[in-house]
Amino acid sequence: MATRDRRRDTPPPRTGTSEAETLRGFLDYLRTSVAAKVDGAPEPEVRTAAVRSGTNLLGLLNHLTYVERAIFLGEHVADWQATFSAAPEDSVAEVVARYRTAVESANAVLDGCTDLAAPLPRTQPGKPAPSVRWALAHMVEETGRHAGHADILRELIDGSTGR
Repeated sequence: MATRDRRRDTPPPRTGTSEAETLRGFLDYLRTSVAAKVDGAPEPEVRTAAVRSGTNLLGLLNHLTYVERAIFLGEHVADWQATFSAAPEDSVAEVVARYRTAVESANAVLDGCTDLAAPLPRTQPGKPAPSVRWALAHMVEETGRHAGHADILRELIDGSTGR
């Protein structure tokens, strides 16, 4: 294990008073946390499976990029399992940048959503769009779950801890 990098643990956000501000605040907090776990992680360890399932740190962020684009932008994903692996030629910086771009695009969609009960304004043929509320709650759960995985994987790689 390399040197331990103990980052200051950032507490959850104090968001606005509305439901939308609270959900978006927690989602953005988790998005920032998970991207920070991957950013600067060393090769080849960032791609190395640390658990029997084959999960690796770079693959988690690659997967979350696809989830952001599917939920908020309506992009179709034919093979979800394949999203858990980044391409061999993709650098850590490229995967992190793609994730941040997907988040920016998702937030641009959310900026136009004023009614949490309304369906997301995205199209995916033959599949109804979820409500904005459902999408935000799901993404808090999805990103939070994988952020926890990323915490453990990054600590196993180089001892780095903290959100």
